[in-house]
Amino acid sequence: MASTRDHRYSDGDGFGDPYDGFDLDPPELRTNTRLVDPTDDYVLSDIVDESQVVPEHVDVLALIEIGLTYVAIEEFEQAIDSFARAIAYADEDSHDAQEAWVNKGVAHAQLAEYDEAIGAAREALRIDDDNEFAATAETNLAYALWEFGDSSEPLDHAERAVELDPREPHAWYNRGFFLAERGQYEAAVRCFDTAISLGLRDASVVGERERAIEKLEEQMATEHEPETADIERTVETDGDGDGDGVRE
Repeated sequence: MASTRDHRYSDGDGFGDPYDGFDLDPPELRTNTRLVDPTDDYVLSDIVDESQVVPEHVDVLALIEIGLTYVAIEEFEQAIDSFARAIAYADEDSHDAQEAWVNKGVAHAQLAEYDEAIGAAREALRIDDDNEFAATAETNLAYALWEFGDSSEPLDHAERAVELDPREPHAWYNRGFFLAERGQYEAAVRCFDTAISLGLRDASVVGERERAIEKLEEQMATEHEPETADIERTVETDGDGDGDGVRE
């Protein structure tokens, strides 16, 4: 899906003064021709990669920010690549790695790659299932599981997301949606109202709330029908029991 948002490019701020000049023969790219063939197409790229990327110097949070920028302009494949690089360079099982996994799952879900989204969310929860990122991971996992065709787990993960972060409107929306799917319309409406009160007021939330209210009204009407029928039968058989009923 093409992005409809304007992407702001650099206006070109120029170089600082003074600035380092360019060297067409930097020492780090000089090769020992006795050990490698300088005509090998892969030599230069391998040397550049090795010399330019020092894992300890990689700014993982900057990579995550780049990925989030790509998400904002709906360039999800590039976002996934940025988050994957952040994961590769982050300390194993660190919170930075967890944040990258969470956002990678979001980007996969936007591309309808639900299996990958589920895996990313589960990996984030493996690192830590009780922090600020875990709530988002639980919310995304619930959504991805549902879209993937699993109707048994999503409500549990939506409940957990609300428990972890009761101020997250998407978690309340998910909980309401899955409750409505189970016919618990009154509880679903309360969840949608909470999501709206927390700022989630888009058409999908309002639409699901209206749908839940309609289903709730139908449910309540059905529940009262037997009582009405019993009253009518009582009136019809009142009196001598011959079925003539009470007449004016």
